Amino acid sequence: MEADTSTVVLENKPGETATEKQPGLEKPPGPEKQPGPDKSDGSKDAPKSGSGDSGRGRDGKPVPAPERKKAAKLSEDKRFKLFSGTANPKLAQAIGEHIGVKVGEAKMQRFADGEVYFQLLENVRGVDVFVVQPTCYPVDQHLMELLVMIDALKRASAARITVVVPYYGYARQDRKDRPRVAISAKLIADLLTTAGANRALFVDLHAAQIQGFFNIPVDHIFASPVLVSYFKELRLPNLTVVSPDAGGVERARFFAQKMGVPLAIVDKRRTDMNVAEVMNVVGDVSGKTCLIIDDIIDTAGTLVKTVDALYASGATAVYACASHAVLSGPAVDRIATSRLEQLVVTDTIPMREAAQKLPKIKVLSIAGLLGTAIENIHLETSVSTLFN
Repeated sequence: MEADTSTVVLENKPGETATEKQPGLEKPPGPEKQPGPDKSDGSKDAPKSGSGDSGRGRDGKPVPAPERKKAAKLSEDKRFKLFSGTANPKLAQAIGEHIGVKVGEAKMQRFADGEVYFQLLENVRGVDVFVVQPTCYPVDQHLMELLVMIDALKRASAARITVVVPYYGYARQDRKDRPRVAISAKLIADLLTTAGANRALFVDLHAAQIQGFFNIPVDHIFASPVLVSYFKELRLPNLTVVSPDAGGVERARFFAQKMGVPLAIVDKRRTDMNVAEVMNVVGDVSGKTCLIIDDIIDTAGTLVKTVDALYASGATAVYACASHAVLSGPAVDRIATSRLEQLVVTDTIPMREAAQKLPKIKVLSIAGLLGTAIENIHLETSVSTLFN
């Protein structure tokens, strides 16, 4: 004898408990209840302004239902959670301390063959979740972690998932500059969106137009407020801001305007990946203190050649700053042996041990900047104020 697999539908009526609805036992429909007298003249049954349901006020006009109010502090908001991958947990912890929220509990492990296993150890149903994970070295591993985390959050019914990616890997492949090459920056955007991300927060994208690769809201903030404040305090004499290539002119011009100093450009020609040949300096740097502005320092080949070109053009001292210190391969050794006075970077990427020991490298934290951006996004206030 087979088991009965019919579905029992539970139906609730106002003021009644759930009952089983069975065929043939439905109550026949009776006469419709006539509507009562209009009590919109101020009687107690009339919907009031500010109540949970929309209705009409005393003037007869519709009263919209109010939006759910968020807590004044994120530490008191149960509808907000912050999670981190393994790429830069220190930055996530610093962000949490800035906004007064603990990083959410989760388990991240790997199988023997390298597959990622991720499990949330907290309830996120209906929660506004922010995931901090720069896609730095090893890029593919951290990217896959982020995708798996997004999928887990989506399947756990998070209300909104915002990926906070301080460093966006594959950003340098943002166009077809040669035949038969991939536009990897667009591919990563598609992967994040398909995985389930509802919103994205980035810091100093290599090319601002990467925002257009996404079909979800993107907030793009800059590390320049942190860097500008540091160099203003140094009070470097006869300062000139230098862009190491034509592509970074807009970034360097913005920095120069904030500092109130002139701008120079180094014209370079790239002969191969991670190989650049400096051609000449455009602008007067003779007798000046130069500050090189870049977004990424990878092998530091371009940086060192730019430093040499500036000294050859009469510069008295050369400093440099960048948002993302990738510092791969021989970068640390090249910086250590160069004539560079100081390199200032942010903590979007965790520093290698060799770089941490180098006195020439100064690390500034952008945890406060990211924390404020996350808070503004959650509270649905303006993020553009951070540009100042």
